Amino acid sequence: MPGFGILTHIGRKSRRVYRTPVNVFRAHEGFLIALTYGRDSEWVQNVVAAGGCELETRGVLYQLTAPTIAHDPTRRRFPNPVRIMLRLIGANDFMQLSTSRSRGVAS
Repeated sequence: MPGFGILTHIGRKSRRVYRTPVNVFRAHEGFLIALTYGRDSEWVQNVVAAGGCELETRGVLYQLTAPTIAHDPTRRRFPNPVRIMLRLIGANDFMQLSTSRSRGVAS
């Protein structure tokens, strides 16, 4: 589904594998993820600590690296309709990740 994906990441303390649904959008050389639950969410801390994660979106699995957190109340890097929704829920932070490789996901 456009705008949605599943992140697979490793717990920094438990070392367990987690799968987290996210709002994700294509960006230059990677993806933007709206931090709708804030930058202090466990999954955000896990991805930053690990230096990356996997993302499954639109039937493709991506290996993502170099997570950076940014604060942008204008949300200018998101599509216009998404900006409105993010403003309504007060989401001003996002994570940017670089794409290192991708492969198709079996249905």
